[in-house]
Parts: sequence; structure tokens; C-alpha cells
Amino acid sequence: MTEPISPAVEKPDTDEYRTGTSGTTLQTARSGAGQPPATRGRTTIAGGVVEKIAGLAAREVPGIHALGGGFARTIGAMRDRVPRARGAAVSRGVKVEVGERQTAIDLDVVVEYGVSITAVAAEVRENVIAAVERMTGLEVVEVNISVDDVHLPDDGSSEGSEARVQ
Repeated sequence: MTEPISPAVEKPDTDEYRTGTSGTTLQTARSGAGQPPATRGRTTIAGGVVEKIAGLAAREVPGIHALGGGFARTIGAMRDRVPRARGAAVSRGVKVEVGERQTAIDLDVVVEYGVSITAVAAEVRENVIAAVERMTGLEVVEVNISVDDVHLPDDGSSEGSEARVQ
């Protein structure tokens, strides 16, 4: 034998509804269907993502020769020769701390000889903040820039000169 099925209680589009004749109010969670898509989950952004964005944004600025200190660049040059390790070159010289809504970025840079270091640093800071905030939605609370070296232009005088001794 089959038992009769009791009628389903319909929920209105609010967070509260009444059941039965006792008047008990139940708090319910809304289903995802009524919520905007932006509130139906959580997005986590890894530190490596912020490092890559910051590294690429810093390299876009004229006057920046490279990122990373001397030792980091030496290790990076060896790493670049290894297949599948090229992604690390993008984030070389970049360290980040990422929270739920904010990030702090440290950059080690090498500038070209002859540029205004303070002007280049200010432009790097602006470009990195704009790129990271636009792409991740994280608030950049600080961008610390350490100028580790100055790249000297190659004058080319050693290539075409004649040997002094025969």
C-alpha cells in the first residue's frame, strides 16, 4: 500500500517562512539560484599569480633593465636554460604577501645607466599597483622597490679595437 504524500511547503522568496499552524518561523539559507553570481563562491588568488603580474608590469617600464639581485639573476639565468622552468623568470626579483583583500609587493630591480632612479621607481610603483589591482581586485598596500644595480651600456670599444700585442 502506498501512503499519501503530504503537500510540500512552498517557500516564498524571502529568508523566512512559516510552517504548519503553530506559526514557527524558520531561518533558511537562500539557494544559489536567487543570489548574484559574484556571491556564489570564493575566489583565492595565489601569491605566484600576483608575483607574475607585478613582474611583468615592472618590466614594462622604460629604464628597467632586469629584475632580481645579482645572485638571483645568476640562478635565474641557469634556470632559464632548463625546460619548463621559464615561468620562474617572470617572477624573479618579486616577493609578495597576499591576504584576503590586500597585498604587499617587494621588487628588486636593475636600472639602466643614465635614468632618473626616483622617476623610474615611481613609474614602476604606479604601473605595478594599477596592473595588480585591475587584474586581481586586491588592494595593493605597498610596493617596496630596491635598486640593486645599474646596467652600464656596452660601448663596443673592445670588439673593434686592434690588439696591442702581436
